[in-house]
Amino acid sequence: MNNTTILVAYFSRTGENYNVGNIEKGNTHIVADMIAEQTGGDTFEISTVTPYPDNYDECTDIARQEQNENARPELAAFVENMGNYDTIFLGYPIWWSDVPMAVYTFLESYDFSEKTIIPFCTHEGSGLASTESSIAAVCPDSKIMGGLSIRGSVAQKSQDEAQAAVTDWLEQVGFGEQK
Repeated sequence: MNNTTILVAYFSRTGENYNVGNIEKGNTHIVADMIAEQTGGDTFEISTVTPYPDNYDECTDIARQEQNENARPELAAFVENMGNYDTIFLGYPIWWSDVPMAVYTFLESYDFSEKTIIPFCTHEGSGLASTESSIAAVCPDSKIMGGLSIRGSVAQKSQDEAQAAVTDWLEQVGFGEQK
């Protein structure tokens, strides 16, 4: 049993998604809820002031433009008590082989020194890409642990499989069942 204070922060998107159609609960949100349930962590959804379009192609065009411009989209809400958390599970979809630019805004909005960041992502073939090293570059004084990648189609359509993957991974990173 781990005695840290846990935050499960995630960026997720509803609407038309690749390989799963129109969804009402985002792929990463589903995985974040599984992690929070098993760890007893609080959840925080990273969201932007300007929502992304529901249309998949329009969203990917904006995501590509933001990445090309190294943009930092404005966030709609902030964690009031970030200092209270020792461990942050950080979730995101893979967009153009990276974290969405809003996740960079989130990471740059707080001091993560001496905190543990444990990434998890949803994707449709790229795994974590190089996001663990990208997070480490933004948060050099944090401990970055080995992340989890789950296909978005598994999160949406095979939740028992996703749950088993989350459970196994949490055991590996030392955060097994803590409710």
